[in-house]
Amino acid sequence: MTIVHSDTEFAPGRFRERFRMPDAATGREGIYFCGNSLGPLPIAAAEAVEAELERWGQMAVTGHFDGPMPWVPYHTLATDGLAALTGAQPKEVVAMNALTINLHLMLTSFYRPTPQRGKVVMEQGAFPSDRHAIESQIRSHGLDPTHQLVEIAPREDRLHHEEDLEDYLARHGDEVALVLWPGVQYATGQAFDLARIARAARRAEVPLGVDLAHAIGNIELNLHDDGIDFAVWCHYKYLNAGPGSVGGAFVHARHHPFDGPRLAGWWGHEPASRFQMAPEHRPAPGVEGWQVSGPPILSTAPLVASLALFDEAGMARLRRASLELTGRLASGLADTVGDEIDIITPLEPHRHGAQLSFRAKRGREAGRQLFERLVGHGVIGDWREPDIIRMAPAPLYNTREEVDQFVVLVDRLIRA
Repeated sequence: MTIVHSDTEFAPGRFRERFRMPDAATGREGIYFCGNSLGPLPIAAAEAVEAELERWGQMAVTGHFDGPMPWVPYHTLATDGLAALTGAQPKEVVAMNALTINLHLMLTSFYRPTPQRGKVVMEQGAFPSDRHAIESQIRSHGLDPTHQLVEIAPREDRLHHEEDLEDYLARHGDEVALVLWPGVQYATGQAFDLARIARAARRAEVPLGVDLAHAIGNIELNLHDDGIDFAVWCHYKYLNAGPGSVGGAFVHARHHPFDGPRLAGWWGHEPASRFQMAPEHRPAPGVEGWQVSGPPILSTAPLVASLALFDEAGMARLRRASLELTGRLASGLADTVGDEIDIITPLEPHRHGAQLSFRAKRGREAGRQLFERLVGHGVIGDWREPDIIRMAPAPLYNTREEVDQFVVLVDRLIRA
């Protein structure tokens, strides 16, 4: 049930007691700024998995159809929460598979190269799995990624600018078969104007897919109104659904029904006749028609539990709390050690999420040494080659006090 929120703000860290915060290298609870890589364990998620294990023990195969939450439609327990977080209609979102599998499923349907249009456009420095998937899809059509994969380079500020993609599509759109772009760039933490990118893709008559791995549960999204063709994501980062948890996918309603190619499986068959075991595949309506296998219950249960937290908090309120935390982190670092570090993440509120990426001005070795010393003092963050330190205070469980403690610690370690 969706909760109607009052106008009261969500104080950063308000739900901290609902999580098991990990022990740091010091053996005690440290500062956990790594929810952009793996969110900590919600206590309710552990309870949800235990409940399903108990039902498995008590009911075995009858659990597929019996009980308050039978397993056959179990994935639909996540539908409303995912629709709310992505700005989608319920029929446009589904919890299924894992991110890169979902990307391959979508590319099979939406990347349809012709002799005139064969190119895929993505950002240079994309998360490697996305690039691997794109390259392999290009090869599967008998094409050469050397000629058909176009990577838009960042500028000297190490950021990607929407106008560079717009310009490329305006000049070469008639050669492009698909654009794949991130909602938030994994290394820099830069958030993108997806509505603007979608308009550029539509002008070029090119399908647009979006990787939301670092965006969902982090920034507010409006996939339906923005006109995104498809999107894929994982749930183990800001959604706190656990390592290897079920992924998610979106397909815009204008593609329902879909008459193009897709990789079919039993679970994508329309539910009403699925168990008639007919040989013909009749796709389920909406994005559920892209399902292949049955829902993984033990990795979906934590997602359902985590979505309840987001529903209670409200994404708009979480976003305001997130901007406060990350803004506080950026200003604190700039004021104390601005002469020693470069903040890579753009600081305009609409251009970043929770993550702040920075590097040491004295070079990679100085940055690596700083990162290792932070780890030794109880900070759990993230290092990304070649020289990026990533810290992502998440408003569900991180506090203002942690941000201030981190800034003081960085200053002390750099000045030591």
